[in-house]
Amino acid sequence: MNKNLQERFLECVTEYKDDFYRMAYSYTKSQADALDIIQESIQKALLKLPTIQKKENMKSWFYKIVVRTALDFLRKNKKITLMDHEVLASLQPGASDHYENLDLKHALERLPVKYKTVIILRYFEDLSIQEISYIINKNLSTTKTRLYKALQLLRLDLDEEDENTHE
Repeated sequence: MNKNLQERFLECVTEYKDDFYRMAYSYTKSQADALDIIQESIQKALLKLPTIQKKENMKSWFYKIVVRTALDFLRKNKKITLMDHEVLASLQPGASDHYENLDLKHALERLPVKYKTVIILRYFEDLSIQEISYIINKNLSTTKTRLYKALQLLRLDLDEEDENTHE
């Protein structure tokens, strides 16, 4: 394996380790499980490293591996969870946002995984639509549609919650 490529991968993982961990944790809500996912993802990535086509997209490439490994983990363990925003914010280096919208948290938890994934990647990990498309292995229009649908579902759910609290 190209030693330079391996070094670039290790630099990428080191530089974005908090982001990758936060992504894994957002699926499991468990530190131990998230660390297992990261470890397994690194092993998979090292095996597949020679096949990477665009070295400049290494971060997105590894995100894709982390997401797929997390989804595999959830399928095997039959549990789907989403980390709440307070924990996400507390894991962010230098973060001071104290967002506490429980309705939003619960609405996110009720979304199907394919919609949660695009919401997490777009709004919690601040990735572009193009990067998300690559990570979830869908074309750009499908990714935009999923994001739009996820936002619609969240809006409907939150409107319903709001109506229920005002009765």
